[in-house]
Amino acid sequence: MSARDWIDKDFYGDLGVSSDASADEIKKAYRKLARELHPDANPGDAKAEARFKSVSQAYGVLSDAEKRKQYDEARRLFGSGGFRPGGGFGGGTSSFDLGDLFGGAQAGGGAGAGGLGDLLGGLFGGRGRGASAASANRPKRGDDVETDVRIDFVEAVKGATVPLRLSSPSTCGTCHGSGAKPGTTPRTCPTCKGAGLVSRSQGAFAFSEPCRDCRGTGKIIDDPCPECGGEGVSTKVRTLTVRIPAGVDDGQRIRLAGQGEPGRNAGPNGDLFVRVHVAPHAVFGRSGDDLTVTVPVTFPELALGTTLTVPTLDSKVNVKVHPGTASGRILRVRGKGIERRDGRKGDLLVTLQVAVPSRLEGKAEEALRAYAEATADHDPRAELDELLGKGDT
Repeated sequence: MSARDWIDKDFYGDLGVSSDASADEIKKAYRKLARELHPDANPGDAKAEARFKSVSQAYGVLSDAEKRKQYDEARRLFGSGGFRPGGGFGGGTSSFDLGDLFGGAQAGGGAGAGGLGDLLGGLFGGRGRGASAASANRPKRGDDVETDVRIDFVEAVKGATVPLRLSSPSTCGTCHGSGAKPGTTPRTCPTCKGAGLVSRSQGAFAFSEPCRDCRGTGKIIDDPCPECGGEGVSTKVRTLTVRIPAGVDDGQRIRLAGQGEPGRNAGPNGDLFVRVHVAPHAVFGRSGDDLTVTVPVTFPELALGTTLTVPTLDSKVNVKVHPGTASGRILRVRGKGIERRDGRKGDLLVTLQVAVPSRLEGKAEEALRAYAEATADHDPRAELDELLGKGDT
């Protein structure tokens, strides 16, 4: 993509966010649109697929702090009727061309004249001053890709292997990334002689810009590959097997090296980041590496003491409750929690909670009333009243 193409893009508009949106807002907007526009959710819908690609491209720039900074600087330079690609300045009669701003080595190969090539080198793939064929055609790493996977609570605790179906750009399988129809090869661009850049003189200076004929690639493809249309990259649906490690937490990301978008000019692939979402469990909760569970108990069990049978993720364990244990007390069962990476395990935290019957009848009601009369001299709120009394004095 040439510099002019980048400047024409409204990446903020593609994601539906303002130019001062935070990184979290940009990420949230991208995820929402990616789910809505994903080819799997819109089979055969070419418009949705094109929109999905635009959204992915916008996120690739705005999610990178450095690229976003460079893009914002470009928008400020070319906004409000300023420089226009291929045209003049501000609608006047000047013929100052956009190409004057790119790259820019002095005539005779001296020090560069700077310009927008210096400012947007990372965004457009150039190195600014002294841009050359090496910089225009140097290998470029592919973008990182992020996707989501949902697993249940037990899979998160014990680990799991899950299939992941992705629809993403990948190296074209027909032309193997060359962009040319099988049996043909790209030819060197006669305009830039394969440099990817063209220079023109203006007074004492020579200015460089990406070659328009080859779009800065240095090559001309006369017979484009029918699958990728000469891009060397095509959108494919692929299935990966992702190993979810034991103990993964909700929201944690897993990195799969080299599984992102393919690089350009023989550059390395980007990485794939899989964000894990864990469904809550009906019985168990989690606190770091500890499992939590709330067990209903009766008042006599707490008052007199008992031995409870408590569930774990694997089986059951016995827990001793001492006489006089208060409701809400947390008992710890060692080694029955989540296994850490070093092989050690967290604990099972058992919260005891008194279950109050909604209704009492017959002998149960009589017995409770008798108990209340027998313990009438015991005021469980005496200590509270004493503390409140001290505060009033």
